[in-house]
Amino acid sequence: MTDPARMVELWRGGLLESWHTGHAAVWSADGGLVEAWGDPGTVIFPRSSCKMMQALPLLESGAGAGLSSQRLALACASHQGAELHTGHVGRWLSDLGLGEADLRCGAHMPADTAERDRLIRAYEEPCQIHNNCSGKHAGFLMLSQHLKAGPEYVEIDHPVQQAVRTAFEEVTDEASPGYGIDGCSAPNFATTVAGLARAMAFFAGASTGGGVRERSAARLVEAMIAHPELVAGEGRACTELMRAMGGRAAIKTGAEAVFVAIVPEKRLGIALKIVDGSTRASEAAIAALLVRHGLLDPAHPAARKRLDAIQTNWRGRETGILRAAPGFP
Repeated sequence: MTDPARMVELWRGGLLESWHTGHAAVWSADGGLVEAWGDPGTVIFPRSSCKMMQALPLLESGAGAGLSSQRLALACASHQGAELHTGHVGRWLSDLGLGEADLRCGAHMPADTAERDRLIRAYEEPCQIHNNCSGKHAGFLMLSQHLKAGPEYVEIDHPVQQAVRTAFEEVTDEASPGYGIDGCSAPNFATTVAGLARAMAFFAGASTGGGVRERSAARLVEAMIAHPELVAGEGRACTELMRAMGGRAAIKTGAEAVFVAIVPEKRLGIALKIVDGSTRASEAAIAALLVRHGLLDPAHPAARKRLDAIQTNWRGRETGILRAAPGFP
């Protein structure tokens, strides 16, 4: 086992105040492991960074053959619960002859400020469509209908989750050592950082002219790149960094500081995990890796917001800087 690598540091008053360590791997669809930091064999839960893998059976089965790119993007999304997102998901459920009560993701207050304020002013409670995973769950429901399976699609022995596990293990090229229950109640299968990067490299190398799985993967990547606003939302790293790269890569965050990138033009997959679960560190680390591979301009505001990011206090005074650690990447 290799110790985690120092990846991100916070400096204040010219002194190192704190730092974040992690593991990362870059995988080529053509040549395997390109580079790594820390221990790429570390087993992690990919959390929401693997949503494109969870969406593969939806397309491979034929259930989602006619889906729009917007709905495919939402199937891979951790959205803000803005009206833009809830409207799309609500219509998708309606088209399936289903409703909010058929979801099994649970409800939480939306991260979108306008929708949150609307709910508060109207004395309304958030519903399951506001859940950041509701697009993924709409896809699960569509697949469940196609399979003529039961309504409890998040259970580990349900045909939907069995199909997800099969696809997950095949594209990571690893037998998952187990699973945990995610925030949205769906099983989240464990894999190594290298396995996650290998899976992202598969998506990066997938072609619409390939077999069923390749075509399915390519459609999901194209949808994410085409609709960054649906994958996350305004102000979020996934949305802002994808826009900053001008369609050159699809990226996706996961809870507890996981981040992945799919780079079709270089046929590369990138995966990282920050050990302490810090979002600020995972966003800085993925930005640093995107800069390293020539995909992101370090001077772009979306990059500067997260990497070499000047820290200010409530009076607007400069207090420090968040930056990549020496030697990373």
